[in-house]
Order: sequence, then C-alpha cells, then structure tokens
Amino acid sequence: MNQTDIKQEFSHMNEMQRQAVFATEGPLLILAGAGSGKTTVLVNRIAYILRSGLCNPWNILAITFTNKAAGELKERICSTVPEGGGDIWAATFHSTCARILRRYGDRLGYSSHFTVYATDDQKKLCKDIVKQLNIDEKQLPVKNILSEISKAKDKMITPQEMLETAEYDYRKVSIAKVYEIYQARLKTADAMDFDDLLCKAVELFEQCPEILEFYQNQFKYIMVDEYQDTNRVQYRFVSMLAQKYGNICVVGDDDQSIYKFRGATIENILSFENTFKGAKIIRLEQNYRSTQNILNAANAVISNNTVRKGKTLWTQNPDGEKIEIHTAEDERGEAMFIAKTIMDGVSGGRSYSDYAVLYRTNAQSNAVEQALSRSGIPHRIIGGHRFYDREEIRDMIAYLQVINNPHDDVRLSRIINVPKRGIGQRTVAVAADIAAGLGESIYSVIKEADNYPQLSRAAAKLKSFVTLIDGLIEAEESEDYSLAELYNLILEHTNYENYLKTEKENADVRIENIEELSSNIIKFEEDYGDEAELSAFLEEISLMTDIDNYDADADTCVMMTLHSAKGLEFPVVFITGMEDGLFPSIASIMNPEEINEERRLAYVGITRAKQKLYLTKTKSRMLFGSTTYNKESRFVSEIPDELVTKSGEERVRPSYSSGFAQGTGEKVAIGGSKASGAGRFNTYQRPAAQTGVTYKIGDTVLHKAFGKGLIMATEKMGNDTLLEIAFDKAGTKKLMANYCKMEKI
Repeated sequence: MNQTDIKQEFSHMNEMQRQAVFATEGPLLILAGAGSGKTTVLVNRIAYILRSGLCNPWNILAITFTNKAAGELKERICSTVPEGGGDIWAATFHSTCARILRRYGDRLGYSSHFTVYATDDQKKLCKDIVKQLNIDEKQLPVKNILSEISKAKDKMITPQEMLETAEYDYRKVSIAKVYEIYQARLKTADAMDFDDLLCKAVELFEQCPEILEFYQNQFKYIMVDEYQDTNRVQYRFVSMLAQKYGNICVVGDDDQSIYKFRGATIENILSFENTFKGAKIIRLEQNYRSTQNILNAANAVISNNTVRKGKTLWTQNPDGEKIEIHTAEDERGEAMFIAKTIMDGVSGGRSYSDYAVLYRTNAQSNAVEQALSRSGIPHRIIGGHRFYDREEIRDMIAYLQVINNPHDDVRLSRIINVPKRGIGQRTVAVAADIAAGLGESIYSVIKEADNYPQLSRAAAKLKSFVTLIDGLIEAEESEDYSLAELYNLILEHTNYENYLKTEKENADVRIENIEELSSNIIKFEEDYGDEAELSAFLEEISLMTDIDNYDADADTCVMMTLHSAKGLEFPVVFITGMEDGLFPSIASIMNPEEINEERRLAYVGITRAKQKLYLTKTKSRMLFGSTTYNKESRFVSEIPDELVTKSGEERVRPSYSSGFAQGTGEKVAIGGSKASGAGRFNTYQRPAAQTGVTYKIGDTVLHKAFGKGLIMATEKMGNDTLLEIAFDKAGTKKLMANYCKMEKI
C-alpha cells in the first residue's frame, strides 16, 4: 500500500489532527485543548507509524501517567493495529522505569527482586530514623520530612547536596540527615520508593552509557501523554532516551497544568521548542465536547493567565445554553439548588449520570451529599471518600457512638487505642475473649480490669480510658453541654488534632474535615432545636453511611474535586463555592503563580461540561467550623456578561467597617450555646470567658490558623465579644472571642 492510500485511511480526522499523525520525524509538541481528541491522535499516530513500516512495534514507547490510561491506550492500539500492537511499550513512567531496573538494577547494587516501598512502608522507616536521631516529631512531622525528600528527588538533589545547601537551618539539616539514612536503609533492604524508580533509572543511564545506548536504539519513536504534568526527573528520563533519533512527541495542554503540588513543572511544556531544537508545534483547538458558549467562557477565563502558549478552543457544536451563575443564601441553599436542579432535569428526561458536582476542597462535599441523600438522588464520590467514610470522621463518630452506647464493641475497638494509649490489639483481644465468655460487653470487662489477671499489666491504661469515656458520658447526660460542645470536649480530651498532625498524612485536610463535622453538628442543632439529641444525630447520619456503593455504570450523579475531574466529561456540571478565598483558595490569592494554577483549575472545571454549566456561590458559608463572607470569585467575574444568566439571590455583603481590604473574606466563628457544666469535666473552659482573657483594640494576637494579627475593633455581643482582627497574611477576620483559638503576644 502506498503512502497516499495509507493517509486516506485517516481522512475521518480533522486537518490539524492529521498533521499531528503524519508528523513522525523530529521533536513534536501537540498542544491538545480540552476535548480535542488527543488520545485519538496518539492511537492513530502509532497506527500510521506501523502501517508505514517506519519501525517495529517494540521500537515505540508510549508513556502515560496512570495505569488506567496506559491500559486504555494499549487496548485502543491493539484494536486499531491487531498485528503487533501488543508489543508496543505503553506504560506509566514508574512501570517503564521499574521494567528497566528489574533488568539492569544490579549495576546500581539492587537485585532484580527489589521491593518498592509504598507510603506506609516509607512512614514506618522514616519514623524509625526520626527516633534514632532524637528529632522531635511534633516539631518536624514525618509527613513533612517525606514531602521534602520527595521534592528533592523530583529535582534529583542528593542527601549530600541538600546538607550542603542547608547551612545553619536546623530544619533543613535535620531533613538532610534523615534523607541520608533513609536512602542507606532503603539500599540495605534492597528497596526503592516510587521516586527512586525514576531517579535510579536516570542514574543507571548516567553511570552505564552502554545501557542508555541500548534503549536509545530500541526506542525510535517516543510519545509522552499529559506532558504538562511531568517533573524534572521525568523530563530528564525521556530526553536522554530521545537523544539518538530525536523522534519525541509530547502531547499536553499548558492550560491544564494543575499538579504543581505533586511536583509537576509547567516549564517543561512551555520551553519545549527551546529544549528540543527544530521542534514543530501543532495546536488541536477544535473541541468535540462542549457548546460554544461554554468554550467562550473557558477561553475568557484562561486568557487572564500571563504565561501560556496560547490557543483558542472552538467547536462546530451549537452555541447552547448560557452559563448559569446561581447565588444562594448559604451552603445549604446552594446544595438544595443543586438537588432541585437535578430532580427537575431527571423529571424532564435526563439521567442522574448526566450530572457532576465539582468542588475545590473535599470538605465542601458534606452539604451537597446531605442534600442529595435527603432528596433521594443516587450519587457517588470519585477520587475521594464519602464524608462519613473518611478515617478521621469515622473515628470521631465512633467516639460519639461509644458515648451514646458504651457497649458497642465494634466502635469501642476502633477508638480504644486512637490516639495511641499503649493498649495493644492483644489486650483488646483478651478483653473480648473474657467478655464473650461472660456474655458481657468489652466495656464492662475493662471497667473491672483489676479483677482479671490476664489484663493486670494493662489495667492502669484500660482504667484511664474508661475514666475518659465515663467523663464524656456524664457530660452528655448532664445536658449542660450542647452537641457541639460535647464534640469539642472529645477533641480536647483526646488531643486528637495533635494525633493527626504527628501520625497521619494530609493532616491539614483531615483537621479541616473534623472541623467540618463540627459545622454539621451545629446545623443539626439549628434544624432540630430541643430535639437535637445525640441519638437522633447518630440515627440521621447512619442513613448516609449505609448507602450501598454504586456500580461505575450505574445511573448516579457523581461528586468529586476539580483535580479529580481532569480527563472526564459530563452533560451537566456544577462548580460550587465560586468565591474568592475558597476558589481561588485563600493561600493562593497573594501569589500570582498560584493564582495562575487556580485559574487553570477553573479552566479544567469549565471544560468538563458538554451542554450546561452552573457556577454556584453563597452570600455566607459555614466551613471548617466558621462562617465566612467572601466576595464573588474573580473567575466568575472574568466571564463576559453576554455568556451568563443569573439566578438566586444577588449578593449583599455584610456592612463591616474596616480600613483593610476584605478580598479574602471575614470569618465569624460559631459555637454551642448551652452553659458549661460541672462534674468530672469541670476543667473544660471556654478560652476567653472562663480564663479571664480580655481583648482590646491594639492587642497583638497569635491565632492557631491565621497567624499573627492586630485587633482593630471590639463589639460586645451577649456573653461574648466580636473581634475584628487584621492578620498579617490572612487578611481581616471577624471572630468571636470565646471560640477563637489564639493567644495575646
């Protein structure tokens, strides 16, 4: 078959797609806009190379970022090119490097059976080293150390180089010392972590040029998907392989680079033509997914980014409906609007699976999840756990369950050593055996631990735990504490937040979740008034917890973070929390580079929608235990008026007087209202009211979350005081004195 006939087989593709398929020689950057058919281009490009007889299947390396993507790519290649398609190297970066190291790792001192350490293995090893070096884990948590080690490996910085640049910084010196021992211990164990798979492959190529030459000869054509998500070591790996033939094709979209927190380096794609001389750039701008109105909105938003390659998405699809911007009173009103819109749409003939709800932070899922549950809308969460299925939420609910019913052995076993109290699994098993023999609960047995010789060694620790639970039960039965205050007692007397900080990864996110549970409890009390009992709350949430898992193909609405939504598409999309301080996040507002990344995330979210897009925001929002008033997200404001329609309540901001900018919003902390109780928990004190702490204008304070600030105004409100505080980094906040976690300095 001649070239003309072969090229005719690809006539179903658009002009720019065909150009990308036929451009086989030399470096090529395919800037593939959202919904432009990049996977189709990759598959057809490989098919064209093979049908043209340019190489054998095993001379092609196609690298993706996930096993799922690699599997789908290989499946489509085999379907398009039945003969030889299975011999193509289509895999992730990590699996490609592991395959090479299994074969030649002995050159670096590893066997072909080396172990790959997962996160838990890394944490255990790092904990041992921290203990060995007498490092205070409260000052330098293991997760922070491992994060810094991972960043160093992304940049191919050795422990020695890290130590040399640390100079007199105690924290950096400590991390460098841990890093050095960590690598030595990995080597002794014949093990690598995931970052090592990449670094060691590059190290192998550098130390053994004959091995690099072998693979350079093998891979005549190299293709890399999602190139905007590569880090420095991944760039180094593929550029070394491509040095001989120079036939490297990368596919990506700088406007969808949203994984900087994972080490992704957008510079890799921005500087491609400078790195690979003579590179050709082909833009895929025709979108097959969305309406023109949605694309116009996406183009308008992303055009505000300062550093980008530049492209404009267009489509042959109709203009479609306008983007609807809905303003709700609060997050519950926002969630009810979403639920009602879905119900109305389904009544009109749509499927539940047509709908996706996207949010910036996992904690936002709580209100939406409740609204969907109460409306009977089937739903599932992708890329995360259901709110009440998250480990830290299950821990706190288990405490509440045990307070409500101390004879619940399942919940008791979950939290008896969480946080750690030196009560091992063996002790719990012995207590369970005794309880089973007597026909009693574990709690009944451990209350009398002194009477059982088998438990004598652990008796003191068991009795201490019983005292804790009995005290919480007494507080709940006294009716002197609201549910929210009871919840705060649990957090205080278990020191659970500190446990998360020192023992768990993503502690900040986990703490946000347990604060969000506080918000949920407060709302429950507001809804149920005098009937807001602990047992009633536990019954309500059990209805959410027990929902069956839905099959991936089931007719269900889906919920996920904006990061998780990348690569997916839905007929109807809601993006919630479109408020400055939430999206873009408060941490990014003062940093232009971070704002650019947040805007790319907004672009990703907008381009997930095929037919209809809703952007929702609130006049006030309770999140992480505080009520926040934020202005409309700048990303909403960047969409031209002619593309939008508005619904709901027009935003009316609170009339707070302040000489400071309020762009980051004001927060008013909310707490329970019942009087404090006596009994064995009479040591529990509200921070301001019962410690005698008073605040006045001009006081400098240090807040647990917002940092250092200056009190600008005070206003007496009942038994409490509303403080207006100008924080150095977090902006101006409104906080209730009795419930804010801060001290005068």
